[in-house]
Amino acid sequence: MTEAPSMTQNWPLPDPAPLFARLEALGIAHKTLHHAPTATVAEGKDIKAALPGGHSKNLFMKDKDGALVLISALADADLRLNQLHKAIGTKRLSFTGPELLHASLGVWPGSVCAFALMNDTQGQVRFVLDKGFFDHETVYFHPLRNDMTTGIASADLIRFAQDTGHPPVLFDPALL
Repeated sequence: MTEAPSMTQNWPLPDPAPLFARLEALGIAHKTLHHAPTATVAEGKDIKAALPGGHSKNLFMKDKDGALVLISALADADLRLNQLHKAIGTKRLSFTGPELLHASLGVWPGSVCAFALMNDTQGQVRFVLDKGFFDHETVYFHPLRNDMTTGIASADLIRFAQDTGHPPVLFDPALL
């Protein structure tokens, strides 16, 4: 399996205002916490402890045919990436480079999130979502940048994804 791209680079942080405007236009209540940048689930452990709900880890991958996939799973989910492709009907998955991530979703490594689907206006990215998010009233993602965490209702995540043209493929990591 290919290793995840390095997240030590200082990538530019996009303005989350268009995301917040879109959430408001959809009538989706949201709350954002500002914090030090976090590029990994482990780095955000203290933030997660202070915010009850479903926290995310997000992977941007491509399969052997070049199909792009955004996987959003609960932060503590055990993702067996060597099995996931079978569950979601793709070829074997590997990580992409930062340039393809930015060109497709408008974010850089360390800021991958479901909210970035709004930047895929060509509908090239398939959205795969952990069913476990719906066990939580509130779910959390970076709002396009990793120095903030934004919470919305789990049901609103589906509305947001559908509004961006990315109805999610639901999966259960425990079944992998």
